[in-house]
Amino acid sequence: MPTTPATAANSSSNGTAEAIMLELVDENGTTIGTAEKLAAHQAPGQLHRAFSVFLFDEQGRLLLQRRALGKYHSPGVWSNTCCGHPYPGEAPFTAAARRTYEELGISPSLLAEAGTVRYNHPDPASGLVEQEFNHLFVGLAQGQLRPDPEEVGETAFVAADELAKQHDEAPFSAWFMTVLDAARPAIRELTGPSAGW
Repeated sequence: MPTTPATAANSSSNGTAEAIMLELVDENGTTIGTAEKLAAHQAPGQLHRAFSVFLFDEQGRLLLQRRALGKYHSPGVWSNTCCGHPYPGEAPFTAAARRTYEELGISPSLLAEAGTVRYNHPDPASGLVEQEFNHLFVGLAQGQLRPDPEEVGETAFVAADELAKQHDEAPFSAWFMTVLDAARPAIRELTGPSAGW
């Protein structure tokens, strides 16, 4: 992965991982400080900047990922293509493209902003809280997926009608429907009316 000012600030020279810092924001999305990632998610949660990516194939099917079982937050549940947090000072668009590549091994095509949504979703299983100001992005998934097994347990492309069935049968992340519903206008614009989103 290329080193950027944001990634350099979040890695150490001796190869050991440093604490991952998140941007804390106010209700308008203005940066007001930073907090360590786990601390920001501990109840009651601190409002922080996040992003969610929705990528589609040429048939208008949404790429879902099942989060790896080793993740400390919401392991083993299905969610949108990619989600995460920009490093402090990193643009959400840059972070979304970076994490999509890190997690899935592809660079999104035609990635476009799709608005923001603010939510507060506790995760009953872990006791952690998603208190987020979330930047939404939509685009196309082109090329061969190469998921990182430490991040992604499984992937699937689903049509709009298939998603409803899968959502009833399998566990999904607490934030999934909130971010999907907020991104729907941009998703419809990208996929067209026949895709059913």
